[in-house]
Amino acid sequence: MRKELEHQIPRKGLTVWRLYGLIYTLILSIIAGILCFLTYQLDWLDIFYYIAIGAVLIVGFAFIWLFPKIRWDHWRYEVREQEIEIQSGLFVVKRTLIPMVRVQHVDTTQGPILKKYDLANIAISTAATTHVIPMLITEDADQLRARISELARVAEDDV
Repeated sequence: MRKELEHQIPRKGLTVWRLYGLIYTLILSIIAGILCFLTYQLDWLDIFYYIAIGAVLIVGFAFIWLFPKIRWDHWRYEVREQEIEIQSGLFVVKRTLIPMVRVQHVDTTQGPILKKYDLANIAISTAATTHVIPMLITEDADQLRARISELARVAEDDV
C-alpha cells in the first residue's frame, strides 16, 4: 500500500465546495420550481411534482453534503524536488505524478468566492495538460507557486 501524501486541502476548501453545491442546488431548485409551475398551469400529472422535489432533495444532499466531504477526504498533494504528486477523485481515486522537468509554468487563480475565503487554486501547466491543486490558503498558494517555479527551473538546468 502506498503511503498517504503529505498535504491535504484546508478545511475552508470543504466549506467552499459545499457553497458551490448550494449554488448548483439553488439553480436546480429554480428549474424544479418552473417544472412545478408548468405542471400546475398545464394540468400535467402530479408525478412531476414528486420528481422535481425528489431531484432537488437528492442533488442537494449529494452536492452539499456527500460529494464535498468525499472529495475533501481524497484530495492530497505533495511537492518533491523531482516531481509533484496529486491525488484526487470522488469515487475513483487518481494519483498523478508530474515531473519537474515537464513543468512549463505555474499560475494561481482566485475568483470572488475563493477571495472571500482567502483561498486560491494553483494551476501547473505542462506541454500536454494543466493540473490544478485547488483551495489552498492564498499565502500558502503563493509560496507553493514560487517553490514549484524554482524547483522546475533547477530541474530544467540539470537536463
